[in-house]
Amino acid sequence: MNQQAAQNYFRTRIMTATPEQLQLMLYDGALRFGEQARPALLARNYAQSFNLISRVQKIVAELTGSLKRDVAPSVCDKLTALYNYAYRKLIEANIHHRIEALDEAMRVLRYQRETWVMLMNKLTQQKAAQAAATLDIPAPNEQMEAGISMQG
Repeated sequence: MNQQAAQNYFRTRIMTATPEQLQLMLYDGALRFGEQARPALLARNYAQSFNLISRVQKIVAELTGSLKRDVAPSVCDKLTALYNYAYRKLIEANIHHRIEALDEAMRVLRYQRETWVMLMNKLTQQKAAQAAATLDIPAPNEQMEAGISMQG
């Protein structure tokens, strides 16, 4: 796939994504850049690690800025504190070249991504149950979902 086709695909994917999917894309991007920064930091390629960690910092800032405090203030306060902690660890990794600080920030972001995926799955199940109720068919359950494979 050439560069232009890849950019068009990515642009289309972003423009058609739900807010939930966009949030997941942010987590995935932060984790990808953080994982790329780790070997650069270990190799003492500080210019490359700085650029990659800075990208993670921008994503964490976006995650913080996208919180809707008017919807759930207490949840947003907790997430803000968590994102601020990860951001400070990223600064520490960038300034002091500390791999442990990068690893800690990545642990926080990985945990948040896993939590987000679980939440998305729960919401999908609830929407399916609501749709099933209006169609008078049984709601999905664990046994039904175990029998369905999206991987072919």
